[in-house]
Amino acid sequence: MKGLLIDENLPLPTALPTTLSVTHSRQLGDQPSDSFLWQYAKENGLVIVTKDADFSERIQLAGPPPRVVHLRVGNMRRAEFIQWLYKQWPAIEAALSGHKLVNVYMDHMEVVA
Repeated sequence: MKGLLIDENLPLPTALPTTLSVTHSRQLGDQPSDSFLWQYAKENGLVIVTKDADFSERIQLAGPPPRVVHLRVGNMRRAEFIQWLYKQWPAIEAALSGHKLVNVYMDHMEVVA
């Protein structure tokens, strides 16, 4: 795991508490496809961070790499979402080392080996 790939459906946190590199999908072109993002993450050792269920479904079928963090939370104001994500991030990153999928809900996490 060399870094994170933030999906276009999420804002780019400016200072996510991680030592990993952070790339936002918008840096890779105008609305890159899910298949492109999957392949890019796979080739570059990145974890996909998304609210999109398509990546969760794909990891179940294809397996890692890449690994996926699926943020299963409803709509929030940007500032509220980023504050919530910062609080959750240390536990999320710790769970990534042994799991292909980390589902993060408002009040708990589920992991899939």
